[in-house]
Amino acid sequence: MVSTTFLNLAAAKKARIEAALLQEFSNYPLAHAQVARIVAQAHIARGAFYKYFTDLPDAYRYLYKQAMTAVHRDVPRNGTPQDYVAQIKAFVDQSANSDYYRLIQRHISQNEALLADNTKPSMPANIPSALWSSAILSHATIKQILLDPASEDQALQRLEQALIALNRKD
Repeated sequence: MVSTTFLNLAAAKKARIEAALLQEFSNYPLAHAQVARIVAQAHIARGAFYKYFTDLPDAYRYLYKQAMTAVHRDVPRNGTPQDYVAQIKAFVDQSANSDYYRLIQRHISQNEALLADNTKPSMPANIPSALWSSAILSHATIKQILLDPASEDQALQRLEQALIALNRKD
């Protein structure tokens, strides 16, 4: 767990460490990330790293949460299929235009499977089936587009059709 010592650092030092984390985790999968590179880039002692973070996965989870906070928008719970598709497009565009783009791509392609579900928002157990399905389809669409940007139009179109089918009240 990220320490309060890190959270209370001076803004410039904290930003320097976050930049070093972003550099490391954007360029290397978590399995190949190194504290040595992070501390060298951040200009901090190795002991300071472990004072701020429990380990590399802890630092990664912290940074990934920062990335999701920076680019994530809540998907409307009672929106139309077109609202969901617009929201997914906005998220993908925000991700692609952020400093976190490579980190998010690497998370989806390599790191997500290495971590417990701590980096994923949890859904309530009593969520209606249609909403749960919409969320699962939306996240799968985001992953597809971020890993294969050329598929965006087709993926969004397919998502809209699926959401329309889910919302039919036959």
